[in-house]
Amino acid sequence: MTPRFPGHPAPTQPGPGQESVWDYPRPPRVEPVTDRIVVRLGGAVIADTTAAVRVLETSHPPVYYLPASDFAPGALTRTSGSSMCEFKGRAAYYDVHGGGQTVERAGWHYPTPEPGFGELEGRVAIYPSAMDSCEVAGEVVQAQAGDFYGGWITSRVVGPFKGEPGTLGW
Repeated sequence: MTPRFPGHPAPTQPGPGQESVWDYPRPPRVEPVTDRIVVRLGGAVIADTTAAVRVLETSHPPVYYLPASDFAPGALTRTSGSSMCEFKGRAAYYDVHGGGQTVERAGWHYPTPEPGFGELEGRVAIYPSAMDSCEVAGEVVQAQAGDFYGGWITSRVVGPFKGEPGTLGW
Protein backbone atom coordinates (compact mmCIF):
# COMPACT_ATOMS: atom_id res chain seq x y z
CA MET A 1 0.00 0.00 0.00
CA THR A 2 1.37 3.44 -0.93
CA PRO A 3 1.04 5.98 1.88
CA ARG A 4 -1.34 8.87 1.13
CA PHE A 5 1.25 11.22 2.57
CA PRO A 6 4.65 10.66 0.90
CA GLY A 7 7.47 10.63 3.46
CA HIS A 8 5.14 9.63 6.30
CA PRO A 9 4.12 6.20 7.55
CA ALA A 10 0.81 4.82 6.36
CA PRO A 11 -2.08 5.92 8.58
CA THR A 12 -3.60 3.33 10.88
CA GLN A 13 -6.99 2.23 9.61
CA PRO A 14 -9.67 3.47 12.05
CA GLY A 15 -12.04 0.94 13.52
CA PRO A 16 -15.70 1.48 14.36
CA GLY A 17 -16.17 4.70 16.34
CA GLN A 18 -12.61 5.86 15.66
CA GLU A 19 -11.12 8.63 13.54
CA SER A 20 -7.68 8.96 11.98
CA VAL A 21 -5.63 12.07 12.69
CA TRP A 22 -4.56 11.80 9.04
CA ASP A 23 -8.12 12.71 8.03
CA TYR A 24 -7.94 15.96 10.05
CA PRO A 25 -7.51 19.13 7.98
CA ARG A 26 -4.66 21.57 7.51
CA PRO A 27 -5.22 24.36 8.33
CA PRO A 28 -6.80 23.04 11.53
CA ARG A 29 -10.51 23.01 12.34
CA VAL A 30 -12.18 23.92 15.65
CA GLU A 31 -15.24 21.95 16.70
CA PRO A 32 -17.41 21.88 19.83
CA VAL A 33 -17.27 18.97 22.26
CA THR A 34 -20.14 17.98 24.51
CA ASP A 35 -18.25 15.19 26.31
CA ARG A 36 -17.43 15.84 29.95
CA ILE A 37 -13.80 16.94 30.33
CA VAL A 38 -12.16 16.65 33.77
CA VAL A 39 -8.61 17.75 34.65
CA ARG A 40 -6.88 16.81 37.91
CA LEU A 41 -3.69 18.13 39.48
CA GLY A 42 -2.34 17.43 42.96
CA GLY A 43 -5.31 15.15 43.57
CA ALA A 44 -7.77 18.01 43.02
CA VAL A 45 -10.22 18.59 40.18
CA ILE A 46 -9.06 21.85 38.65
CA ALA A 47 -11.41 21.89 35.63
CA ASP A 48 -14.72 20.23 34.82
CA THR A 49 -16.72 21.14 31.73
CA THR A 50 -19.07 20.00 29.00
CA ALA A 51 -18.40 23.15 26.95
CA ALA A 52 -14.95 22.48 25.48
CA VAL A 53 -13.83 22.73 21.87
CA ARG A 54 -11.13 20.70 20.20
CA VAL A 55 -8.67 21.66 17.49
CA LEU A 56 -8.11 19.04 14.81
CA GLU A 57 -4.97 19.23 12.68
CA THR A 58 -3.42 16.67 10.33
CA SER A 59 -1.16 14.19 12.17
CA HIS A 60 -1.98 15.57 15.64
CA PRO A 61 -4.27 14.15 18.30
CA PRO A 62 -6.96 16.69 19.23
CA VAL A 63 -6.06 19.56 21.54
CA TYR A 64 -8.91 20.41 23.92
CA TYR A 65 -9.61 24.01 24.91
CA LEU A 66 -11.72 24.47 28.05
CA PRO A 67 -13.56 27.64 29.08
CA ALA A 68 -11.35 29.55 31.51
CA SER A 69 -14.47 30.05 33.65
CA ASP A 70 -14.70 26.27 34.17
CA PHE A 71 -11.36 26.09 35.99
CA ALA A 72 -11.31 26.17 39.78
CA PRO A 73 -10.59 29.58 41.30
CA GLY A 74 -6.82 30.10 41.48
CA ALA A 75 -6.03 27.18 39.15
CA LEU A 76 -4.52 29.46 36.48
CA THR A 77 -2.06 32.32 36.79
CA ARG A 78 -0.64 34.09 33.79
CA THR A 79 3.07 33.75 33.30
CA SER A 80 5.70 35.17 30.97
CA GLY A 81 6.50 34.10 27.46
CA SER A 82 4.60 33.42 24.29
CA SER A 83 4.72 31.31 21.16
CA MET A 84 3.32 31.68 17.68
CA CYS A 85 1.04 29.41 15.67
CA GLU A 86 0.81 30.17 11.99
CA PHE A 87 -2.94 29.51 12.11
CA LYS A 88 -4.21 30.44 15.58
CA GLY A 89 -1.95 33.40 16.38
CA ARG A 90 0.16 34.29 19.41
CA ALA A 91 -0.30 32.10 22.50
CA ALA A 92 0.25 33.23 26.08
CA TYR A 93 0.93 30.83 28.95
CA TYR A 94 -0.42 29.93 32.37
CA ASP A 95 1.08 28.27 35.40
CA VAL A 96 -1.41 25.66 36.58
CA HIS A 97 -2.16 25.06 40.28
CA GLY A 98 -4.04 22.32 42.07
CA GLY A 99 -3.88 20.36 45.32
CA GLY A 100 -0.85 22.29 46.52
CA GLN A 101 1.09 21.69 43.28
CA THR A 102 2.16 24.17 40.62
CA VAL A 103 3.23 23.25 37.10
CA GLU A 104 4.85 26.11 35.24
CA ARG A 105 3.64 26.94 31.72
CA ALA A 106 1.33 23.90 31.64
CA GLY A 107 -1.54 25.82 30.05
CA TRP A 108 -1.91 28.26 27.18
CA HIS A 109 -4.49 30.41 25.47
CA TYR A 110 -4.89 32.74 22.50
CA PRO A 111 -5.88 36.18 23.84
CA THR A 112 -6.58 37.41 20.31
CA PRO A 113 -6.98 34.41 18.01
CA GLU A 114 -6.64 34.78 14.27
CA PRO A 115 -9.78 34.87 12.08
CA GLY A 116 -11.39 31.44 11.90
CA PHE A 117 -10.28 30.57 15.44
CA GLY A 118 -12.47 32.94 17.45
CA GLU A 119 -13.94 29.99 19.40
CA LEU A 120 -10.60 29.75 21.23
CA GLU A 121 -11.00 33.15 22.86
CA GLY A 122 -11.61 32.73 26.59
CA ARG A 123 -10.48 29.09 26.51
CA VAL A 124 -7.39 27.37 27.88
CA ALA A 125 -5.52 24.27 26.68
CA ILE A 126 -3.60 22.09 29.11
CA TYR A 127 -0.63 19.79 28.55
CA PRO A 128 -2.02 16.44 29.71
CA SER A 129 1.52 15.18 30.41
CA ALA A 130 1.82 17.80 33.18
CA MET A 131 -1.39 16.85 35.01
CA ASP A 132 -2.33 13.93 37.26
CA SER A 133 -4.97 13.11 34.66
CA CYS A 134 -7.14 14.55 31.94
CA GLU A 135 -10.34 12.73 31.00
CA VAL A 136 -12.66 12.82 28.01
CA ALA A 137 -16.04 11.17 28.68
CA GLY A 138 -14.51 9.23 31.60
CA GLU A 139 -11.51 7.95 29.63
CA VAL A 140 -8.06 9.00 30.90
CA VAL A 141 -6.11 10.39 27.96
CA GLN A 142 -2.52 9.73 26.96
CA ALA A 143 -0.35 12.74 26.21
CA GLN A 144 1.00 13.34 22.74
CA ALA A 145 4.75 12.73 22.66
CA GLY A 146 7.13 15.66 22.40
CA ASP A 147 7.78 18.69 24.56
CA PHE A 148 5.89 21.12 22.33
CA TYR A 149 2.63 19.35 21.57
CA GLY A 150 -0.48 19.23 23.73
CA GLY A 151 -2.61 16.59 22.02
CA TRP A 152 -4.94 14.31 23.95
CA ILE A 153 -4.92 10.69 22.78
CA THR A 154 -8.02 8.60 23.47
CA SER A 155 -9.17 5.27 22.13
CA ARG A 156 -11.24 7.24 19.59
CA VAL A 157 -8.22 8.43 17.58
CA VAL A 158 -5.56 6.52 15.66
CA GLY A 159 -2.23 7.68 14.25
CA PRO A 160 0.61 7.50 13.86
CA PHE A 161 0.92 10.79 15.75
CA LYS A 162 3.38 13.60 15.24
CA GLY A 163 5.65 14.17 18.24
CA GLU A 164 7.69 10.97 18.41
CA PRO A 165 11.39 11.18 17.49
CA GLY A 166 11.80 11.53 13.73
CA THR A 167 8.39 13.13 13.14
CA LEU A 168 9.36 16.81 13.27
CA GLY A 169 9.19 17.20 9.48
CA TRP A 170 5.67 15.79 9.13
